[in-house]
Amino acid sequence: MRSSWKLTLFLSLTSCCFTGYSKAVPGIPTSYAAVLRLKSASSSYSSSAFNSKSRQRSSSSPALGSISSPSWRGEAQHYHSPTNLYHVTEAFKHDESVDYGPVFIQEPDDVIFPTDSDEKKISLSCQARGNPAPTYKWFRNGTEVDIESDFRYSLIEGSIIINNPSETKDFGQYQCLTTNVFGSILSREATLQFAYLGNFSGRTRSAVSVREGQGVVLMCSPPLHSPEIIYSWVFNEFPSFVAEDSRRFISQETGNLYISKVQPSDVGSYICLVKNTVTNARVLSPPTPLTLRTDGVMGEYEPKIEVHFPYTVTAAKGSTVRMECFALGNPVPTISWRKVNGPNPSKARLRKSQAVLEIPNVQLEDAGTYECKAENSRGRNVFRGQLQVYTYPHWVERLNDTQLDSGDQLQWECKAIGKPRPTYRWLKNGAPLWQESRIEMVNGVLMIHSVNQSDAGMYQCVAENKHGAIYTSAELRILASAPTFPLSQLKKTIIITIGQEVAVECKPQASPKPTISWKKGDKALRENKRITVLPDGSLRILNASKLDEGRYVCRGENIFGSAEIVASVFIKVPTRIDLSPKKTELTVGESIVLSCKAFHDPTLDVIFHWTLNGQPIDFEKEGGHFESILVQESSADLMVRNILLMHAGRYGCRVQTTADSASDEAELLVRGPPGPPGVVIVEEITETTATLSWTPGADNHSPITSYNLQARSPFSLGWQTVKTVPENISGDLESAMAVDLNPWVEYEFRVVATNKIGTGDPSAPSRVIRTKEAVPKTAPANVSGRSGRRHELVIAWEPVSEEFQNGEGFGYIVAFKPNEARGWKEKMVTSSDASKFIYRDESVPPLTPFEVKVGAYNNKGDGPFSPIVVICSAEGEPSEAPTDIKATGLSVSEILVAWKHSKESLGRPQGFEVGYWKDMEQEEAADKVRTEGNESSIILTSLEGNTLYHLRVRAFNAAGYGPPSNTVRAATKKSPPSQAPSNIMWIQDGSHISLGWEPVRPLANESDVMGYKVLYRQEGHSNSEVIETQKTSAVVLLPDVGVYIIEVRAVSEGGDGTSSQIRVPSFSGGKVTSSQSSLRAFSTSSTTVTFLLVLMVPSTSW
Repeated sequence: MRSSWKLTLFLSLTSCCFTGYSKAVPGIPTSYAAVLRLKSASSSYSSSAFNSKSRQRSSSSPALGSISSPSWRGEAQHYHSPTNLYHVTEAFKHDESVDYGPVFIQEPDDVIFPTDSDEKKISLSCQARGNPAPTYKWFRNGTEVDIESDFRYSLIEGSIIINNPSETKDFGQYQCLTTNVFGSILSREATLQFAYLGNFSGRTRSAVSVREGQGVVLMCSPPLHSPEIIYSWVFNEFPSFVAEDSRRFISQETGNLYISKVQPSDVGSYICLVKNTVTNARVLSPPTPLTLRTDGVMGEYEPKIEVHFPYTVTAAKGSTVRMECFALGNPVPTISWRKVNGPNPSKARLRKSQAVLEIPNVQLEDAGTYECKAENSRGRNVFRGQLQVYTYPHWVERLNDTQLDSGDQLQWECKAIGKPRPTYRWLKNGAPLWQESRIEMVNGVLMIHSVNQSDAGMYQCVAENKHGAIYTSAELRILASAPTFPLSQLKKTIIITIGQEVAVECKPQASPKPTISWKKGDKALRENKRITVLPDGSLRILNASKLDEGRYVCRGENIFGSAEIVASVFIKVPTRIDLSPKKTELTVGESIVLSCKAFHDPTLDVIFHWTLNGQPIDFEKEGGHFESILVQESSADLMVRNILLMHAGRYGCRVQTTADSASDEAELLVRGPPGPPGVVIVEEITETTATLSWTPGADNHSPITSYNLQARSPFSLGWQTVKTVPENISGDLESAMAVDLNPWVEYEFRVVATNKIGTGDPSAPSRVIRTKEAVPKTAPANVSGRSGRRHELVIAWEPVSEEFQNGEGFGYIVAFKPNEARGWKEKMVTSSDASKFIYRDESVPPLTPFEVKVGAYNNKGDGPFSPIVVICSAEGEPSEAPTDIKATGLSVSEILVAWKHSKESLGRPQGFEVGYWKDMEQEEAADKVRTEGNESSIILTSLEGNTLYHLRVRAFNAAGYGPPSNTVRAATKKSPPSQAPSNIMWIQDGSHISLGWEPVRPLANESDVMGYKVLYRQEGHSNSEVIETQKTSAVVLLPDVGVYIIEVRAVSEGGDGTSSQIRVPSFSGGKVTSSQSSLRAFSTSSTTVTFLLVLMVPSTSW
């Protein structure tokens, strides 16, 4: 545990490469800086920022701590600083005009700098807030860093940058001092440490020779390093590492390799490898040979504990403790652990074959004596040591900012807990505060008697134990100023009415507290039962009269000076109002005007305010129902248009003057349709009826004349009025029976009330009920026949809606008999959704007529049958296959298939299905196409070119497929030529264009050329004219002037080939060749014709 302090990690390194070394220590309290400040008589600092004598400067969250002593840094590798350690009051945060002393935003953190780093800068962060903006100084090991004279140092916004750092010059403890005119605060200490790993000595290590069965310790003797390192051992050559087990152990405390019992397999060369935990640098020691002696084998012996944890282990609360224990012996000893004074912690874990006891998140209750025992068949050995758990100081009570009058007594107390118990010291403006005649410091309590201006400043209380220190801060302000009044009190005019109370505030800001005196006019004010000066200096006059009018002066005075305020008091006649009419009844949709008249002092202005049921009327949002009309200066009307039920209530008119206010109310009753009736209760249910009851709703000042019952079911379109008993429900009834309901249907009911004004809103729906079951009353409809297979009678019907099934177990009874037969056959269909029944009888010839009827039934019994209809049995699927099948290839992708079908075949076909598949495929993979009706041919499309297909045809109808025809074969044509006509030449003579081109020669796998197509169209048009020819020339007539698109393509059995395209201008006269196509005018007597090559644009389609 001794060396674990060395893994202090980075914060605020300039290079981002080192930020990964910064971690956090749980539970370390954070320092709090404090401000202590003087308020002089001439200061512009507003005391409103401190609205109480004592004010908490920092937040109520637990403080995070800063450690000042190196002895606590055993856990520094887990430490990090929060972004902002200090919290300024809301006044400071939001009012930049308020002056205040420095407050830390960021303090320096411990830094480990790798000496082999490419980055040659170190940054220690320090940032503070204050008004005026604070300045900064830095101290190393208590001595100020001379930033001005040493070019290696620079200061950026409070943070110090160290260029080309050197361990000899820069290693140590750093603190930041930040200052403005109100004082200074000192940051916590931050350690700057350098990470390095030296090399092992190159001296050859002597061989270690032991007997077989003997124990041995191979020494690592690590080089100089900082911070801590990790040990491992290499056997013979890298990277063959020594595996730790019950016989071999590598101590991370000593670095040595322990072998409890040497075996022949252990003979070899051993190399110690160390790794720096910060820089990740690794170095290897010279090899240490291990050999076996030849003078015998070591006999058995009792365990000898060779490595163990210290007699006293100290650990921070929340950290992980690892204690080592390993013994040499023959046989190999076993290691066991126990806590002497209690059970082992449940979270404890044994590592490395029980040679390491690990306790994560160690707590105070884990402290105590721990015992390691090594034993074998020859004996045992025991070691005991003490685990002590310490805690960093943690604030229980912090300082609050305080302001005092000169001569008052200051008492501050800061209280912290920790183990060991913290001690306290005090700083003033960053320097130690010493005890003297007026200053006492006892156990975290600071007392200053009879404070004066020299005591103002910034103070810090430091609580520390040997593991760390934390800071809390406060600002002391000594008030010493002449009386001053806020602007709001300097000159007042008070207007009230006769009989009211006059209150004039007089609260000057001053230190020490001033004396207060009052005058009326030029005479001192005499107090009596009505006129009183309150303890805070304010004046109160009860039951004011006209005689109390006048000019009142308040004077505040102390040793530093005096100040006055003036208040003018005016007494007016009380205001009265009259609101009419006082009570009115209206019907929904009517309008009314309320008049409000004020009687007031003529020197005062009045403002009218209207309310409804105590709430102000928003004239903008009331949909035009309300309008305020100012009739004259002292009266106003409220117009309420198209009144609604919601507008009923108490209307208030309030008149406001600068002296008083008066109000009056009027009541409006609004008659309207009834409100919704109360809860609807279903009391009795039968198959077709339901008895309902309800409670009346509000009649809205007009008696209810009638009720209407409405019902809703899953089968209805919303709410529907139902028949009732009595048929007309009068307004004095509160129950009725709904009749003519459907059995076994879920219903909800609601009630609607009506009065002379109209019909109101419906009640809330009743609970869902289901009427009782009954025998079906509705027969299936639209009974008819359907197509089927031979010897089948297919009977179809329209299913009965669930609404009319009347109960569970609903099904159908299908009855049928041949014409003129006596007895009926009946079949049960148990599915309520069924719509078809198929009766099969091999003895029934096709198209045999049957009389058919279909009935319904449920669990309550049988219902009615449908009317009797006559249905013929099915004629069946086609009985004969198509004949005379012919298939002919039409093009590269098309085959024509034709057939004949016998009219004598049973089962009339509805169409035919053609199946086709490639020569190398199986029939199961066939594609299929269908024809409809009596068509006897079809063209198959989208086929592959130059491919042999097999085909067969079969008829089908609703009953199924007939037998297939014989299979025939046909092949698609070869692909059309891929070459486009080339070297197109043309000559124009008037409206005629003579064309010529070279013949197209198809490839071996392409169709032969049968001729050519010439297509032409005027540019901008879509319709083309086509000329077919078997020659390589053609004459085209271009009737209109313009530009024409002409396209030439080869024609073959496989279809049209690739085309070539030219653009040709058409003129009204003269002669133009392809070489003169750009000319606009030319001679008609030209006799020479020249053919030139025209640029061709291949195209696969027109």
